[in-house]
Amino acid sequence: MKNFLLNNVSLDSLTTLFSQAPVALAMLMGKDQVVEIANRQILDLWGKDESVIGLPLLQALPEIEEQEFPNILNGVYNTGVAYKGNNVLAMIEKNGILNECYFDFVYSPIFNNDIITGVSVVATEVTEKVLSEKKLKESEIRFKELMEISDYSTGIYVGEDLIIDFANDQMIKTWGKDKSVIGKTLEEALPELKGQPFIGILQNIFKTGVPYVAQEDKVDLVVDGVLQTYYYNFSYKPLRDANGNIYAIMNVAMNVTELVEARKRAEASEVEYRNLAEAMPQIVWTSSDGKFDYFNRNLLDLLNCAEKEVNEFNFEDIVHPADLHLVKKRWEESIRNSQNFEMEYRIRDSRTGEYIWFLNRATPVTVEGEVVKWIGTSTNIHEFKNLVAQKDTFLGIASHELKTPLTSLKLYAQVLERMLKKTGDEKNAQFAKKMDLQVIKLTSLIGDLLDVTKINSGKIHLNQDVFDFEKLVLETAEELQMSTMHKIEIESEHVGMVFADRERISQVITNLISNAIKYSPEAEKIIIEVTGNNDETVFTVHDFGIGMPEEKKDRVFEQYYRVSGDEQSTFPGLGLGLYIAAQIVERSHGKIWVNSVLGKGSTFSFSLPVVKI
Repeated sequence: MKNFLLNNVSLDSLTTLFSQAPVALAMLMGKDQVVEIANRQILDLWGKDESVIGLPLLQALPEIEEQEFPNILNGVYNTGVAYKGNNVLAMIEKNGILNECYFDFVYSPIFNNDIITGVSVVATEVTEKVLSEKKLKESEIRFKELMEISDYSTGIYVGEDLIIDFANDQMIKTWGKDKSVIGKTLEEALPELKGQPFIGILQNIFKTGVPYVAQEDKVDLVVDGVLQTYYYNFSYKPLRDANGNIYAIMNVAMNVTELVEARKRAEASEVEYRNLAEAMPQIVWTSSDGKFDYFNRNLLDLLNCAEKEVNEFNFEDIVHPADLHLVKKRWEESIRNSQNFEMEYRIRDSRTGEYIWFLNRATPVTVEGEVVKWIGTSTNIHEFKNLVAQKDTFLGIASHELKTPLTSLKLYAQVLERMLKKTGDEKNAQFAKKMDLQVIKLTSLIGDLLDVTKINSGKIHLNQDVFDFEKLVLETAEELQMSTMHKIEIESEHVGMVFADRERISQVITNLISNAIKYSPEAEKIIIEVTGNNDETVFTVHDFGIGMPEEKKDRVFEQYYRVSGDEQSTFPGLGLGLYIAAQIVERSHGKIWVNSVLGKGSTFSFSLPVVKI
């Protein structure tokens, strides 16, 4: 071949061949490496024109003098050993600007009669490829840095052998291992995965390229030397190279073990509570967005319908007509104010058609101030209401029967007192007077019992008329001042006329003043205020007595409820006075309330609408 070229190919033909070659070619001749031949491709790589042909290389490309290429060329020229370079950096001046370029090249010796006469150059510029790879590498480094500080467990597995190329601290912690696992196959690093599906899923992704995403998947891992069960939300996503081939899989995982276990505990608790609710005699339900979320069997029995029909049931149809208006009003108030609902009313049993008394309660569940759910119960109190009615009937009959002998007893005591005084027996006359006072107290208690039975049966009658409220207060206070050592101070303004039962309102005022005196035994005075505006008049009595705790405040107007000192016997009574007072005020279209501080006293108030004349 060598002889053939020497005998059959002229230098011009060889030059033409070089110039038309599709790769960058040059021939550097002699020790000074004179550019003998350089085709267009290599001139473009050098950023020069044909004027460099015939010049020594360092004159043609003076910028490479301090670079490694002259030494490499000299080595090839002197030793005859070719040199191959890949991705080699060269600083080449183009258009007056020094550029960073990268080349793949081959330097080969040129022989003439076995004597080295020069060096041939074959070069390919790979600047774009090298810079792209550098950018990719930098991106991977930045990406790994981000993954390293991520709150999520992250790992990268390279090749179908799933070699761990990267795992951040979170992933290392998740595995219960240390950094020594990096560089190992996933199966070597975590032998406990054998028999679990994850290795197979990862290997399948290399074949299909389809990502895998899991929610709350169970995985068994050896952590702290113990095989433990965890739950993860995780994803496997293939990573592709510039040619679109999968070279690795990225694994991102979040430990949701606590969440899953908490939900399982909640589900177990829910089952337990549902069983408990089913075992209860009460109707139990929860509701959100106006629909039932849950109800026990007792509700189905009452409605006598199928479970799917409950949310379509019109509950207004089974509430007693006499109770319906107040039920709707109270329920709307509870919804509007996000407050507890509690009310006794009658509900028709769909099986029998009978109206049954229930105590109905509902409590709002709030999140950030918004009601998200209601929890309710309905307790059958029909038998209790019947017993209460029987008790009220008995009390009414007994009270009426007691009034006649008490009236006679009072008359006898008064006659006896007068007779003893006439005979000069003052000592026994005082005993007769005390007996008369006790009869008066007993008569008052019987009167309270009669009032309660009338209220409970709806038979209390109010003889309403227009009267001067301030005048009534002054008269009542004046009468009570005669029977107490407490000083009754009055701060009053003319408030106009009210429309109510004068005697009953006097009963309310008397009760509040008497209570103020009774519950402040160590105080010297009580204060009464009468104030008003265009709409209402307000009566207030302040005492400086025992007061009451906040939790008892709202119960003082309940039937038979008493607020006492350390001993119940300290302040005797039936606990009916405030209940009767509250019922009279409410039936007179007024309001009654109390404010109190334990150990400092109480302030009772009630208001009545003003009659506009």
